[in-house]
Amino acid sequence: MRIKYNAPTILTFTFISVLVLILSSTLLPSLTESWFMVPGKGSFVPFRIRNWVTLVTHVIGHANWTHLIANFSLILLIGPILEERYGSWPLLEMIFLTALVTGVLNVFLFSKSLLGASGVAFMMILLASFTNFKKGEIPLTFVLILVLYLGRELFNSLAANTISEFAHIIGGFCGSIFGFFKTSTTKP
Repeated sequence: MRIKYNAPTILTFTFISVLVLILSSTLLPSLTESWFMVPGKGSFVPFRIRNWVTLVTHVIGHANWTHLIANFSLILLIGPILEERYGSWPLLEMIFLTALVTGVLNVFLFSKSLLGASGVAFMMILLASFTNFKKGEIPLTFVLILVLYLGRELFNSLAANTISEFAHIIGGFCGSIFGFFKTSTTKP
């Protein structure tokens, strides 16, 4: 038996995120803040290339090991199944689009910075509920996941904390959209 690099998009995403956190924790203390955190409303400077890059790269940066492990526990559990179902490039596109949408909306709507892959994790949670999707049907698993996960995030958004429930909700919305539109065009 040998170890196989079975989900290249998910594993590469994971290893890059781990490397960024290691470098930020040791040799380059401002790395995450500079290149992997979207500035909030009023702090985004259109003339700084770095601000444009972070609209997508914020999903790679994490505040600490607890933050990274919480996000990648879900991503490593669900991601390989989705990568097998949809393919590596399409899944990378979905990750990219989810990052871009959450990053742009954060710049326009919230004053706090955004970092972490939780929006991507929620995208994958909702997308995974479409694995047995048949045209003309709405999977009950999708409805239940929508109510449980996103309902919890709506409730949690009422509390004062440092978590971006909005990124979770938007990530889930992206996963729902991808699920409805991508499922009919992928391999069974």
